[in-house]
Order: sequence, then C-alpha cells, then structure tokens
Amino acid sequence: MSDVLIPGGRDVRGTLEEPTDDPDAIVVAAPPHPQHGGSRSDPRLAAVATALREAGIACVRFDYGPWDEGYGERADVRNAVRWARAEYDRPVGVFGYSFGASLALLAAADVDPDAVAVLAPTARLAADLDAAAALESLESGTPVRILYGERDTTVDWEPVAERARERGDTVTALAGDHFFLGKRDTIASEVATFFAEAFRKTT
Repeated sequence: MSDVLIPGGRDVRGTLEEPTDDPDAIVVAAPPHPQHGGSRSDPRLAAVATALREAGIACVRFDYGPWDEGYGERADVRNAVRWARAEYDRPVGVFGYSFGASLALLAAADVDPDAVAVLAPTARLAADLDAAAALESLESGTPVRILYGERDTTVDWEPVAERARERGDTVTALAGDHFFLGKRDTIASEVATFFAEAFRKTT
C-alpha cells in the first residue's frame, strides 16, 4: 500500500494497493460525497480494493480536491483514470459508490475506461451532470455493471438502472438500503469478479 499524488492541477491524493505479482489491470475507485464524510477510507471502497488485490488487480482510491459542486470532482476521476493509464500498461477500470458512482459514469463517458462498475449511483448531480445520460456516451462494447440496494431511497438510482438495461448492461439488486450494512463482502466479491471477467475479455 502506498500514497500517490494524482496530477491535474487539484490536490488529489490516493492510496494505491497492488497485488504481490505484477497486476493484470488497475481500477480507479471514487468515494462518496466528501461533504457527507466520503473519502478514500470508505469501508465499501476499502473492501473492494482488497478483493481486487486478491484477484490480481491494482486499485487506487483517492480523496477529491477542494469541493467544486461535482465539476472539479468529475475532473479528479478523469485525471485518476489518465494517471492509471499512464502508469500501467494494463486495462483500466473505474468504480464508484454513491456520489462517486455518478462521477464514475460521468468521467467514463470522457476517458473511455475498459470497464465500469458503480454502486448506488444517483441519476443527476446537476442539470449538466446527468449520470444516466452519460451511459449513452459510453462505447457499446464497454462492460458496465450497475449495483443498487433494493431498499435504497437515498438516491435516485432507477433512471441509471433503466438506461443500463436498455444498453444491455448487467444490473444487480442487492439486499439492503443505500449504506449496505453487513454487505461489504458481497459488494467486494461482486465488483472484483466483474472486473476480473471484464479484463480477461480485453486482453
């Protein structure tokens, strides 16, 4: 585990976890809302990073730069994906939870990662930050996995799930609400398995 600084003009610091052997790929993990305590230490992100490492995939989870209403934070995700692509001659995926899930979709529409998985995305962060619409901008062959909580009434995930189903993406309901208490291992397994299978198809 090591600390990294993501270039791009904002103060974005991350934690990089790598498997013992050379990684097969790397995943960028975007945390939930920073004004509600979201950070790279989020237990769902940490569990996913551990499962990815055990699957032979590196993971960088990071803290956003100064609050910028979602716009600078979207740039942070883009820059993290670009950093991962420059540092590793390997496939790059992006994962996000809640606010970070929406940003992962928005950023992915611009930087074309090799695979995208999101947990509990909200459809829209602002009028021009529409995560559901961003799905339409992803290349049709990009593997996408949407996971949501069956009892999640905190975010408006339904439009994202609907668009994903229209695209033919995999949409998975998990027992629980927005916070997925007691479900960390399930989430980590689902996400790591998805990325491992998606990356095998790209190599």
